[in-house]
Amino acid sequence: MDPLILRLGLALAIGLLVGLERGWREREAPDRSRTAGIRTYGISGLTGGIFAALAQEFESSLILAAGFLGYGAVLAWFKAREATHDKDYSVTGVVAGLAVFALGALAVAGDYVAAAAGGTFLAAVLASREVLHGLLRRLTWVELRSALVLAVMTAIVLPILPDRTIDPWGGLNPREIWFFTVLTAAISFLGYAATRIFGATRGLLVSALTGAIVSSTAVTLALGRAAKAEAGTETGRYAGAACFAAMVSVLRVAVVTLIIEPGVLAHTGLPILAAAAIFAGAGTLLLTREASGAALEPANRNPFDIGPLLLFAILFAIVSTASAAIAGLIDDRGLIAVSAISGTFDVDVAVLSSLRLARQAVSLETVAIAVLLALAANALGRLIVAAVAGPVRYWMPLGVASIAAAAVGYGAFLLTPYLVRALFPAG
Repeated sequence: MDPLILRLGLALAIGLLVGLERGWREREAPDRSRTAGIRTYGISGLTGGIFAALAQEFESSLILAAGFLGYGAVLAWFKAREATHDKDYSVTGVVAGLAVFALGALAVAGDYVAAAAGGTFLAAVLASREVLHGLLRRLTWVELRSALVLAVMTAIVLPILPDRTIDPWGGLNPREIWFFTVLTAAISFLGYAATRIFGATRGLLVSALTGAIVSSTAVTLALGRAAKAEAGTETGRYAGAACFAAMVSVLRVAVVTLIIEPGVLAHTGLPILAAAAIFAGAGTLLLTREASGAALEPANRNPFDIGPLLLFAILFAIVSTASAAIAGLIDDRGLIAVSAISGTFDVDVAVLSSLRLARQAVSLETVAIAVLLALAANALGRLIVAAVAGPVRYWMPLGVASIAAAAVGYGAFLLTPYLVRALFPAG
């Protein structure tokens, strides 16, 4: 079949997809009372494709420009009449029509894959009006300001940062450090957004899970305080929620490893999954043994606050430089020691500092050991926080679960090389 026909069909499909959303939204309106519906948007996409084809045929981009301007003028005139009649000041329909025309032209004269993706995204955005408006109403000024400042720092500052190491040991790369900082904040923001959207009123488990994506240590501390304030003896459910928070922290490291250095996951994947399973099992057991309590309100700070981000970046830079210096001047054992020590205070800093060394002279197995020790050290740090903040009935079950997770994870780490050789024999 002629490729032009296929591209024109795609242009028509883009318009029909957007028109489907527009027509559904105005489905209760009487016939002929709206400027554009599913047919009009479909024809708009096809028209854009036709003008793009004509521009190619006659080798004149002016044809496409004239078609776009003419189409825009006609659509805007009809929309203005409709807006006057309905007293409606929304310009969404006009902008959507212009986008459909342009995407139809792109489907014929440019990247048809990008055109198809753009049409799908456009329809999704139009269909998400209520959701987006609801999120906008819930957004606070502090969150908006933090997001805007972060966007400026990412879009403007990040490109101008030097993409090279500036220290003698090859550990301090400004652009890489800031990229990892933004990545960590973005992952944390998933949990923060979940708590802001759904609230922490759906039970102890939801509160712990969403809060742990931001900070499992903060959740452990909040749970300990709640358990200490509990008048009765049913504090095991708080320990169960803390176990699930630990599970989230472990799985979060797996996600970061998969994004940054997937090769390390071959050594850490099985131990991480084994430890996460132990925490999940212990948490389920503790939560089901006792009645569920009120929801927790953990310390869900905004992960996009500039102050904590800059502090994280500075700490990350210090640990990265120290890790590189020790790895180069001493041996791999020094790197592992640094990772274990720094992991007690911040597992993200320790893990990211270790992962970035996988691209240098450090072996993947050594990096994997550093990552796993950072997780173990962070678990120890959480246990210390739990012991300080909560009663024995709270931190003791968490401690047992942590020891069991560490033991099973270590066993899985020892078993990993044998499984790899069995699944992928040499030759």
